[in-house]
Amino acid sequence: MAGKYTKNMLPQEVKDRFAKGEKLNIIDVREPEEWESGHIPNAKHLPLGSIGERQGELDRSQPYVVVCRSGNRSGLACELLEELGYDVTNMPGGMSQWGGEVAYGV
Repeated sequence: MAGKYTKNMLPQEVKDRFAKGEKLNIIDVREPEEWESGHIPNAKHLPLGSIGERQGELDRSQPYVVVCRSGNRSGLACELLEELGYDVTNMPGGMSQWGGEVAYGV
C-alpha cells in the first residue's frame, strides 16, 4: 500500500546516531538536480525511478535508511525494496527536515 510504510527513523534520530559514530547506510531516492542541491554526506544516490534496474548495487545483508525531500518517495522506495528482500527504514520529513551536515554536487 503506497504511503503506508511504517518502519521509520526521524531525521533527528539519524543525525543523533551519526553524532554517536554509528555508520548508517543512506540511500537518497531524489532526482539528480535535488541530489546536487544538497544530500547527506556518503549517501548513495539511487533515484526512485531507477531502483528496479539498479537494486543489484545494494547489499541485502545491510540495513538502509531511505531519504527523499519529504518522506513520500522514500516510503514508496522502502515498500519496493522490502518486497525485493532489503532491510530498509524510511526517513519521514526527508531532507526538508534534515538538520545535519550536507554535501553538495555529484
